[in-house]
Amino acid sequence: MTNRQLIQTVDVHAAGEPGRVLMGSGLRVKGETMVERLRYCRDHLDDLRTLILQEPRGYPGLCSPLIVPAADPSCDFGMIVMEQGGFRPMSGSNLICAVTALIETGAIDVSEPVTTLRVDTAVGVVTVRAQVEDGRAALITFDNVPSFVHGLDLPLDVPGYGTIPVDVVFGGQFYVQTSAEHLGVELEPANAKEILRAAAAMRKAADDAFDVVHPLIPEIDSIDLPMIHGPARSEGTHGRNAVVLPNGEVDLDDPSTWSGTFDRSPCGTGTSARVAAKFARGELAIGEKFVHESMMGTTFTAEVKETATVGDLPGIIPTIRGRGWITGFHQLVLESDDPFPVGYTVGDIWGQGMGRMTAETAATDRSTAKE
Repeated sequence: MTNRQLIQTVDVHAAGEPGRVLMGSGLRVKGETMVERLRYCRDHLDDLRTLILQEPRGYPGLCSPLIVPAADPSCDFGMIVMEQGGFRPMSGSNLICAVTALIETGAIDVSEPVTTLRVDTAVGVVTVRAQVEDGRAALITFDNVPSFVHGLDLPLDVPGYGTIPVDVVFGGQFYVQTSAEHLGVELEPANAKEILRAAAAMRKAADDAFDVVHPLIPEIDSIDLPMIHGPARSEGTHGRNAVVLPNGEVDLDDPSTWSGTFDRSPCGTGTSARVAAKFARGELAIGEKFVHESMMGTTFTAEVKETATVGDLPGIIPTIRGRGWITGFHQLVLESDDPFPVGYTVGDIWGQGMGRMTAETAATDRSTAKE
């Protein structure tokens, strides 16, 4: 019998964004704090990330919340997020996926009509209130980690688009955000290629131009995601956005690399950053609802719960509401002689530099490992 590795997952989508929840792999993660565990994942578990997210088991739009033991004894569990661009400390849609999976599989104690949970992340504790009906998570509301503005209307030179004003805001990850009109795009699905191109270039330009660091967590020091926002298009909403996840390395001197994948949801941490910027401008009051729409027409409802302080910076506690749906239960398999032990990417649907693995190089790696 071959040496076979089995990985149990629960696949969920939150407002369209897929999250492959790993509930049995957390013991691989080492570290006393969630920050140390995030660092350990980045240093030692990238092969697990690519195995789960890349082909033949994954696809460019897939993310995966990794459930780990909580470092904070007051919390019910910890979470680290695996995205195509790397390990991330927090994601709103992935949090909704994780909570949905844990509640609906009976992995945690559940109370109806409301189950309250505390989730440990590398950027702080997130409080969750899940409305439970007949064992299912009908609505999930979470108070996110403190969100704050790094800068508003900062001038940014984006090749091909000129100098545009951008906001750099933390909502669980650092985002660069701007209005669609500044990039000359319209947020319509028919313009997908144009939107992806503009967002990818903007994120890379911002990460190169701005030095960001979380005032309390120096390991959080990069701009990971871009958001292009625009006016509401659907009744009952207050704005539309496109968040683009990397699917390859972006070279500003090579426009062919300006690509990515849409977040199918309205993006929880991105929406947190959006309401933080609106609050800082006086455009949103405490308790006022902000319904944010994705490119697919799905929505999250956000509001500013209260003000907060992050180091010496003023910030807010955003509240986000959304829902997840289980789409599958999987037992992923890695055979000992699989020629693609860490997955692979191919240029027809992936961007450049995503760690392509061919059968030939995989065989070489296996041979080297045995020596």
